[in-house]
Amino acid sequence: MANVTLNVTDAKGAKTGTVEAPAEIFGFSAEEVRAHVPLIHQVVVAQLAAARQGTHATKTRANVSGGGKKPWKQKGTGRARQGSIRAPQWYHGGVVFGPQPRDYSQRTPKKMKAAALKYVLSDRANADRIAVVDFAVADAPSTKAAVAALTPITENKFTTVVLTRDNVNEWLSVRNIPTVHPIFVDQLNTYDVVTAQYVVFSKEAFEAFVAAKTEPKEA
Repeated sequence: MANVTLNVTDAKGAKTGTVEAPAEIFGFSAEEVRAHVPLIHQVVVAQLAAARQGTHATKTRANVSGGGKKPWKQKGTGRARQGSIRAPQWYHGGVVFGPQPRDYSQRTPKKMKAAALKYVLSDRANADRIAVVDFAVADAPSTKAAVAALTPITENKFTTVVLTRDNVNEWLSVRNIPTVHPIFVDQLNTYDVVTAQYVVFSKEAFEAFVAAKTEPKEA
């Protein structure tokens, strides 16, 4: 498994150089990615589940106001026996087995999430859909300049743009582009890569991401 070479482009979309992306993050083959689709799916489902608020609630017959009095006597009326006008079969009655507040989050080990991210990044790299861009908006934000930098690469397709927290002008430049989802490098996740057709890093973000994922482990 060899390192992957990614193109670096300037503010006009012209190639200005290349960077080496570590194979352990971007270098998995298409066959390896396909073999781990179930892992990617599990991580994405868990991420979406964790995003659910789980605050939905319905009232059971015990929670609905009223209904303390038996509507009519048990026998002799010819009608079915009833104990409360807030029973589920009554209009304005309680809800049977309705949703109640709950936690939807699923346990997902860190190693699973890290592995899934590597496989989806490799998938985009295999399709030549990862790039490093120098937006050249260090002096002042410019959405026009950001569009000019991204369009030759992404062809106006949905793109996740990865920035560092110091890339303030870059963030302000891309945040209003309808086809762009900006995200900080320390927040990059499997879902935001899976849902994007292209992944674009700023130069600083790419260096920070690689440094964070390849830093030597303490003994």
